Amino acid sequence: MNYPNTSDTIELIKQLVSIPSPSGNTNEVITYVEKFLAEIGVDTYRNRKGGLIATIPGNDTENHRMLTAHVDTLGAIVKEIKGNGRLKLDLIGGFTYNSIEGEYCEIETTKGTRFTGTILMHQTSVHVYKNAGKAERNQDNMEVRIDEEVKSAEDVRALGIEVGDFVSFDPRVQVTPSGFIKSRHLDDKASVAILLQLLKQVKENEIVLPYTTHFLISNNEEIGYGGNSNITPETVEYLAVDMGAMGDGQQTDEYTVSICVKDASGPYHYELRKNLVALAEENGISYQLDIYPYYGSDASAAIRSGHDIVHGLIGPGIDSSHAFERTHEKSIENTTKLLYHYLQSDMIL
Repeated sequence: MNYPNTSDTIELIKQLVSIPSPSGNTNEVITYVEKFLAEIGVDTYRNRKGGLIATIPGNDTENHRMLTAHVDTLGAIVKEIKGNGRLKLDLIGGFTYNSIEGEYCEIETTKGTRFTGTILMHQTSVHVYKNAGKAERNQDNMEVRIDEEVKSAEDVRALGIEVGDFVSFDPRVQVTPSGFIKSRHLDDKASVAILLQLLKQVKENEIVLPYTTHFLISNNEEIGYGGNSNITPETVEYLAVDMGAMGDGQQTDEYTVSICVKDASGPYHYELRKNLVALAEENGISYQLDIYPYYGSDASAAIRSGHDIVHGLIGPGIDSSHAFERTHEKSIENTTKLLYHYLQSDMIL
């Protein structure tokens, strides 16, 4: 089979995770994806929420499919400029303060100026604070130390930093000789890269899809409503491509494609799930079935918004989700293969 090259996908992942895009501030990464698709001859348009939609006409124009992956990431926003010249944060997305302690970050002002900083406990120095290790990691105790000479709130405001400015986290992306990809924001930029490479493969090889297929690059998934609109009335199947969650009691791993059975929103469509499993088994693709207990996707958001669709969820297995994430090239490869066969399958429900 002429699958997309996994090394090219990984290079694209590295580029995508390096573009700051916390939910609410995703124009730069959407523009990058827009340009990528334009260069391979795929027309796109933006919805009013700022997401990007591409459509590949298929043989059947009466029954459509839709696939989605999201470019928005976890992040933060400036809540308060403190008297000591540091910043108090408010989190964007579902993660914990301890997962960003010690992280390098970037503050973007409304005028587009960017400043670097580090997210730290106020009581970081063990030479000063007796309870440095025991103090709770929360909004009151954690702050951003800006890499500028600031000693007061006035100094910070003189830089142009203000309440409401977006804060993004350094992805720290690395690819190891053993095939691991380590980075923040693999959720869900790994999946976005996979879809982009598949679109490139379809265009370059002039693959005719059985059904007209829409690709939504959503930009508000982390806050719950990225993929709940712009679904055509003809759409029958809606497949979210998002990370597989790993942990105690989970089957998902970093080497297979994870097929979600159920998440916090309830079960995914049983027949579509069985079709995905059948495709994996017919084509020798390594997969795991799993339940993600504290999880929601663009597909579940679409169901909640009232669309009469068949919904599913698959993706690469990601370790330490919403923290210091990691996956393996094998998981990227297996997810790509399953999507490659799904796009060309005629098992629409």
